[in-house]
Amino acid sequence: MDAGVAADDLLDSLAARGDPVFAEGIQRYFPKGIRALGVSNAAVMEVASDYLHRREGISVGGRIEIAERVLGYADYHEEVLLGFALLHKVAKHQLDDDFLDRCEIWLARYVSNWAQCDDLCLKLLYPFFLGHLDLIPRTRQWVDSESAWARRAANVAVVKFVRRKVGKVTFELPVSHAFDNCTVLMHDNDIYVQKGCGWLLKVVGRVHPAELAAYLCRWQPEMMRDTYRYALEGLDGNTRASLMALGRKEES
Repeated sequence: MDAGVAADDLLDSLAARGDPVFAEGIQRYFPKGIRALGVSNAAVMEVASDYLHRREGISVGGRIEIAERVLGYADYHEEVLLGFALLHKVAKHQLDDDFLDRCEIWLARYVSNWAQCDDLCLKLLYPFFLGHLDLIPRTRQWVDSESAWARRAANVAVVKFVRRKVGKVTFELPVSHAFDNCTVLMHDNDIYVQKGCGWLLKVVGRVHPAELAAYLCRWQPEMMRDTYRYALEGLDGNTRASLMALGRKEES
């Protein structure tokens, strides 16, 4: 198998599904604009799945090699998603511990918008962690990355593990993991890093409302307003109103 030829075939198949009208429509989700072919996320997955179904003998290592070629060639948004899609079905059981380091490199090298970051987190890292719960703490180091997308991923990659049934056990992300991440990133100027913080805190609030309320009360003066308000969405109405009033008091 020639990985370069395989990547070219995949990219040609993806381009054939492009829709300029759809490409124009999705621009509203990206304030700075993106280069898009106009292929839905579901169709991206279909291209990867159809290709691999016709070539069942490709090893996991072969998939990774093709994925890296696709990512290296990528000029369009959906081409990055295609690289990730090639590994979706093997992420849980067939990728080794080193895959986490590979993802960190991909976040810095190939990811260029929030949707690509979240696709890697939710379609690759989520199933990967279902089979490698012990590796979740390693994402903590991403908060110090020079890549804003790796810093966002430090929170988005674990958002589904705040409380998650995995087989016969219930896994709970330590509250300290979430709070320590968000404290380190509290003054990060990247809007998407902040949205990742707010998202994780909101989910924590649904599972550990008292702990989140105490955290927000403690850190409200230093938190960015949008992050603070997003985090409040995980709390009940009365608590949310009380903490909103605290925020207004600080602003006045």
